Amino acid sequence: MSAPLIEMKNIAKHFGPVIALGGVSFDVRPGECHCLLGDNGAGKSTFIKTMSGVHKPSKGQILFEGKEMDFDSPRDAMNAGIATVYQDLAMIPLMSVTRNFWMGNEPTKKIGPFSMMDFQKANDITMAEMKQMGINLREPGQAVGTLSGGERQTVAIARAVYFGAKLLILDEPTSALGVRQTANVLANIDKVRAKGIAVVFITHNVRHAMAVGDRFTVLNRGKTLGTAARGEIEPEELQNLMAGGEELATLEGSLGGTV
Repeated sequence: MSAPLIEMKNIAKHFGPVIALGGVSFDVRPGECHCLLGDNGAGKSTFIKTMSGVHKPSKGQILFEGKEMDFDSPRDAMNAGIATVYQDLAMIPLMSVTRNFWMGNEPTKKIGPFSMMDFQKANDITMAEMKQMGINLREPGQAVGTLSGGERQTVAIARAVYFGAKLLILDEPTSALGVRQTANVLANIDKVRAKGIAVVFITHNVRHAMAVGDRFTVLNRGKTLGTAARGEIEPEELQNLMAGGEELATLEGSLGGTV
């Protein structure tokens, strides 16, 4: 078994008197999809923002490739090889797929004393990378806003992979998608994992997690309820942990099993 790419050890995060994370430990190995599950308010967003450099932990250690890290910003995490695809995707709908793919990393070429964007190179690479992910664009100049939600997720994932992500964090990528688009995104997670890239898949959908996950960790109120490998836990058990376990069972009993 390979060593973890990233290890989060006893991570705590406090916002004044509010304890968002109360000592969470989590790790991901290269080529593994580790699913982080939990209901709204469980602490998932705070945890991945700590992992990706948005928040500094109040306590705990972050080890990346065996070295202790102290990210001052998301740029520090990106430079280390951590890419995050958030739900809102941070894309500009009226701009082309190529422009969105290369935003901030545009390839350039010299024409005399001037430097300008190399559109031919950018277009060719964009089309090739999207095709690898199973998306055949009409043209690279196609506006991102004309793509489906699943295709936009694919642009963001392809961009992260192309620019050298070692760890890809996906924040609820399937939450607003239809069945076919969800299947495409889950297939892309498989493709990314096959390249040896570590994936953290944040979701509250147990079925989606079970489709691609190698390990599953459940968060509840800022604490870990446990981690299980594929084959060690049934979907119903995962769902029960997310829903509150004993609290839900007690409520079901008091209502005669109607919950």
